[in-house]
Amino acid sequence: MSMREPRALAAGLLLAWAGSAAAAEALQAPRLGRPVDAQEVARWDLSVFPDGRGLPAGHGNAVEGAALFRRHCAACHGAGGRGASAEELAGGTEPLTSPTPDKTIGLYWPYATTIFDFVRRAKPMTAPGTLSADEVYALTAYLLYANGLLGETDEMDARNLPKLRMPNRDGFIGIDAPLPPR
Repeated sequence: MSMREPRALAAGLLLAWAGSAAAAEALQAPRLGRPVDAQEVARWDLSVFPDGRGLPAGHGNAVEGAALFRRHCAACHGAGGRGASAEELAGGTEPLTSPTPDKTIGLYWPYATTIFDFVRRAKPMTAPGTLSADEVYALTAYLLYANGLLGETDEMDARNLPKLRMPNRDGFIGIDAPLPPR
């Protein structure tokens, strides 16, 4: 028997062992996730764009939204959205150019549709995504009202929410903006 034969045999056994170990590991890999059907995907297809694409049918005003805010939001965001354990949403006075800027909805957010999108996805904190479209429109209207951007009985819906011009609309540079020349 030559010296090469035992080495070849050892190499072959090592490769076989490594292959079986990898196969065993693959069998023991966690089975994460699950298949979803089209109906479930549609429930999570919630994107709302600045121009209003993706807004559902529905409507609401600040009067309706005030009661919802007290029930779902005030415990964290404070009365009138003035801040508590969570961020202040309304009442800011210091612009973004100030050394101590307020990032309230009225001073910071560039699009009213972003408010709708965020509330729809993330609120209420204890049950995200459970509010109806009418409730989200009402909460959005209330937050706009609390920031002095909307009247108390003005209706918000898919037609007029994107038309509301936020004070900081031009304060952001879009991520698809061309790079400045060098």
